Amino acid sequence: MTELIVVRHGETDSNREHRFQGQLDVPLNPTGLRQAERLAERLADEPLDAGVVSDLLRARQTAEPLARRRGLRPRAEAAWREQSFGRIEGMKVRTLHLEHPELWARWAEHDADFALPGGESARQFHARIQAALQALGEAHPQQRVLLVTHGGVLDMLWRSATGESLSGPRRCAIPNAGINRLRWDGRGLEILAWADEAHLAGLPPQPSTVPLSLRLQQAAAAGDDDGEPPVP
Repeated sequence: MTELIVVRHGETDSNREHRFQGQLDVPLNPTGLRQAERLAERLADEPLDAGVVSDLLRARQTAEPLARRRGLRPRAEAAWREQSFGRIEGMKVRTLHLEHPELWARWAEHDADFALPGGESARQFHARIQAALQALGEAHPQQRVLLVTHGGVLDMLWRSATGESLSGPRRCAIPNAGINRLRWDGRGLEILAWADEAHLAGLPPQPSTVPLSLRLQQAAAAGDDDGEPPVP
């Protein structure tokens, strides 16, 4: 049995601007840096045996205050990177919707086997994360591990734990620098607590993590769809 404290990285400007961030190596913004400090305060006395982080800068920066405070040396692993969105990385979601309607339509179907040009499908992404999870569990049996990673990774872990299909939009809350507690027994994943953000009280409100495609569907169902996505 391996206990996991899984944290999404702190906020970046790309999060705030609703861009396809993917595997672009962007830094935390000032709010994200404050979130990382709050995370370190919250977990200052948490029993931890090891730390693992995505090798992307925003994840490493999120782990840094806690690692410094606790004397941890988190292991950076590329396997825990965000889903690759290929050639559209850096593009605003709104731009994809308005300027590439055919590609947007395919993306908005949330088909597990569809990949944006040069990117990963959800099924490929999920397989990568499952392999990383298996390796982490084998490396840290009977330990409590801090894992700092990305929103898409947390979505894959949520779907694994709940049995939700890999197709369909994200339906769980995944706040920046939120704390999620899971347990892995080598065969299955159990969620103990999800999306704990009490330590972030008083910081600026977070950008919405509800997929734009789902917000458009909700607007259409309410009769509010004017053919334009909401401004991020």
